[in-house]
Amino acid sequence: MAKKVAILAVNPVNGLGLFQYAENFFENGIPFRTFAVADTPHIRTNSGIAITLDDTVAQLKGHEAEYDAVVFSCGDAIPRFAEQASASYNQDMLSVLKAFGQAGKLLIGHCAAALMFDQCGIVSGCKVAVHPMAKPAIQQAIATDAAFEVDSRVLTAQDEKHLPALMPHLLDALR
Repeated sequence: MAKKVAILAVNPVNGLGLFQYAENFFENGIPFRTFAVADTPHIRTNSGIAITLDDTVAQLKGHEAEYDAVVFSCGDAIPRFAEQASASYNQDMLSVLKAFGQAGKLLIGHCAAALMFDQCGIVSGCKVAVHPMAKPAIQQAIATDAAFEVDSRVLTAQDEKHLPALMPHLLDALR
């Protein structure tokens, strides 16, 4: 039986990345739900397209045990997070990521996902692919220049353009 996945999407989210996850999971029979890292499930893509997700990250908090994996679907994550780090939805996101990591569940993402995992202290010593601009901020993980990295339960891609190369490994891990 396929693992159940929670997809976190920041606001604005990189649509190309989010839609690659959703489409591949749907086509491969992997159950998933989408959660906005926002006060509402109504968010936008980086290009301004309005989308409605299943729920908000606040509704995922406390229900992490219902899922086997979390995906951090990046967008303008770091600048927005820096501007609004104390917002309840950002604090909920950090709590959710930490809960998944502490439970030893699959941690998946692209772009700045590895940085967010690193900030939560849940990828210490793991090899991670991360956007080159975020690489210097990685402190506990081992940031590489690889297009993608698969290190046990941590699957990361440098950016959304490298998700197709990661996807076969990701799908295998979720089956």
